[in-house]
Amino acid sequence: MEDDPAANGPNSPDHGGPPADLASRSEPEDPTAPTVGVGPCPQPWPCDPRLDPALLAAGDRRNVLDRYRYWSVSAIVAELDGHRRPLHIAIQNWEHDFNIGSIIRTANAFNVAAVHIVGRRRWNRRGAMVTDRYLHVFHHPSVASLKAALDGLPLVGIDNVPGATALETTRLPAACCLLFGSEGPGLTEEALAACQQVAAISQDGSTRSLNAGAAAAIAMYHWALAHTSPPAP
Repeated sequence: MEDDPAANGPNSPDHGGPPADLASRSEPEDPTAPTVGVGPCPQPWPCDPRLDPALLAAGDRRNVLDRYRYWSVSAIVAELDGHRRPLHIAIQNWEHDFNIGSIIRTANAFNVAAVHIVGRRRWNRRGAMVTDRYLHVFHHPSVASLKAALDGLPLVGIDNVPGATALETTRLPAACCLLFGSEGPGLTEEALAACQQVAAISQDGSTRSLNAGAAAAIAMYHWALAHTSPPAP
């Protein structure tokens, strides 16, 4: 008796792969999925030196505000420089902390004056979603070099350590640098000693500490509530 070709084919129960008709199918596109950005700009293009010809031709799918569509990175940075807030953000980087990218993304949202990476120069950029391109990011090998670069700007640590004041009742200086530690160990003893004050976010749950990225977002928002005006409706 001859072997049945279908017995060992792709549709047989013993075959490891999916049926041929299913393998050739593709998942339908989701018609409700949001489309970020804009496509190619219709010609004739506007005469504006801020616009990037490559983006005009290919479209702009970046995660930027609509008013910055088709603008070059340098043009966006120049515009942001005109209204940076006097807040600096510093992060200790001893463990290639993945939260650094998240903190930088939040710093971009608040348009801070600068971000300072203390310790290792390399950091995980995935969480930043390329927002570091629109910020001024500086590296310092030590806390001492950070403090020297700040040139008298108050350094405020954010960590839940003994002696820290409750952030909710602390009025942060208008011009200052908020310093965050690595995920887990928090701020080093050297960093705490360099701070003019240390504030902690009050908690009522069972966890010992907040995620560093979440803590940074809360602290920046707390600063903004005290020192910025809400946008006009």
